[in-house]
Amino acid sequence: MEQQSPQQSDAEKRRVIIRTVGLKKSYIMKGVVTEALRGVEVEIVTGEFISVMGPSGSGKSTFFNMIGALDSPTVGRVFIDEVDVAQLTAEELAYLRCHKIGYIFQSYNLIKYMTALENVTTPMAFGGVMPDEARERGMELLDIVGLKDRWHHRPIEMSGGQQQRVAIARSLANQPSVLLCDEPTANLDLKTGQEILEILQRLNQEKGVTIICATHDHRMLDICDRLMWIRDGMIERIARREDVHIEVGTIGGESN
Repeated sequence: MEQQSPQQSDAEKRRVIIRTVGLKKSYIMKGVVTEALRGVEVEIVTGEFISVMGPSGSGKSTFFNMIGALDSPTVGRVFIDEVDVAQLTAEELAYLRCHKIGYIFQSYNLIKYMTALENVTTPMAFGGVMPDEARERGMELLDIVGLKDRWHHRPIEMSGGQQQRVAIARSLANQPSVLLCDEPTANLDLKTGQEILEILQRLNQEKGVTIICATHDHRMLDICDRLMWIRDGMIERIARREDVHIEVGTIGGESN
């Protein structure tokens, strides 16, 4: 049998991990219908780093809720590893959210009375990890984000950047294959924001984690594979990083 080349093996590994088909989401408030998503279709493969950009109210958060299995579409389907999320039971959905996807939020969402280590290991308890293993894994994750020596500190004793590092470590608690990041650098100064971006880049390049990041931070151009623009609930365009150029006040590039 002919041996596969390394290039072929790598190509096979880059399978579609998230796919949306005709994705629509509508909300009704006081009799008024708001269309948050209007027919979004996209494919994301394993190991990609995707930056999702768009103005406030464009549908980015709704899109994240859909692909993160946190909400259900009004019309259309979401496939994660080619599994139709709509067909999963409540228990299967809980397992998916716990093991397949990690979430990083703009406001950190740490539990205030818990130490950094306790915040990181809490998802492991839901994932069925034994306490000793959880503690060991939690310390390893804090080491990855540079906070191993502050494992016993609570959020109030940490800076915003340190809290976001803990949030990143927590998102990796159950070894997810996908990280969804909602404006992870928005509340940070430039230096700290750059450090967070470097951590995400290492996770993507060294661990192979697929990262989808909603952001207004143009520094994402340096590390992402593709950029996706959402406007008025639709994909306006998708471009590879190398096809994008920066102009004063704008980001330009060819549609892909």
